[in-house]
Amino acid sequence: MNKKLLAMAVGVAVLAPGMALADVSIYGRAHVSLDQLDDGGDYNETNLSSNSSRLGFRGDTKIADSNLTAFFQVETEINFAQGKGSSWASRDTFVGLKGDFGMVRAGQFDSPFKAARDPANLFGDQLGDMRNLTRVGDARFDERTPNTIHYQTPNYNGLQFNLGYSIHEGTAAKDDEKQDAVSASVTYANGPFQGALAYEQYGRDTSNGKRKAVRLAGAYKVADPVKLVAFYQNANHDDDQFDSDTWGLGAEFQVAPATYVKGMYMMMDADAKDMSADMVAVGVEHRLDKALRVYANYAIVMNDDLAALTPWQQARTTNVGGAAGENAQGLSLGMRYDF
Repeated sequence: MNKKLLAMAVGVAVLAPGMALADVSIYGRAHVSLDQLDDGGDYNETNLSSNSSRLGFRGDTKIADSNLTAFFQVETEINFAQGKGSSWASRDTFVGLKGDFGMVRAGQFDSPFKAARDPANLFGDQLGDMRNLTRVGDARFDERTPNTIHYQTPNYNGLQFNLGYSIHEGTAAKDDEKQDAVSASVTYANGPFQGALAYEQYGRDTSNGKRKAVRLAGAYKVADPVKLVAFYQNANHDDDQFDSDTWGLGAEFQVAPATYVKGMYMMMDADAKDMSADMVAVGVEHRLDKALRVYANYAIVMNDDLAALTPWQQARTTNVGGAAGENAQGLSLGMRYDF
């Protein structure tokens, strides 16, 4: 349902008179769910959540007499549960060039490390999202880094390399502070296999401290109706309490032409005593067409004595905290409409 935004295209043409009019479109996602959430302690309530819903504009222009294409994107989070938006351009927002050399862009967007979870991400932006175990406390690696330059190689028979460098946080670099971050990945998608290997490191003066991690994710389509996924992450932080290894295994089954059943088990093995947790998520999803899908999920996090994680806090407007040492569980009925 892309609609041409002539006024924006004219604006691009004014700013870049040597180019043809940009091909500009509007897109978005409305993703809401009705959730019954129980932290195992005192909290057991029904909530309506908006789950990484967004509105965006993107466009590209073929540069005359060259093999180069200029492109841009501006994306903002929209809270469909409460009828409001976040700050303008709060999500992936960038400008860049692409051609035979590959692609280079600058702005704020998902780091290569964050994107590397995609092959195994069966419950992305839903109850049971793997980030509820991989993005804990100051060990935050699933980030959208600011002030970033990203280079991606051409696709070599399914193989691509990505290198991202976040120069600093905030509007300007600070004297004698290391606020940079490096994120790199190699991805492969060919035939029934899709995989990613990634590394990320943050400087000592970044907002969540000095940290580094390695991530591996893979998916293999055994047959048309069956897909198996696996995930591993090793995270290290200057504050040892955030060091952990996280594992995950899952599967998705196509039980009807438009209906999928999926499940995933994840374990976060924390170095800190009594801070580990396990998560189980299961769900059924029906895709009415390319734009609209509905689903039902159940997920539970089983916490060690000092851990207070939940299966619902990431990528959702419902972010109620958990209770230490308790099992947090939820049931979610959701709808996602892409336009």
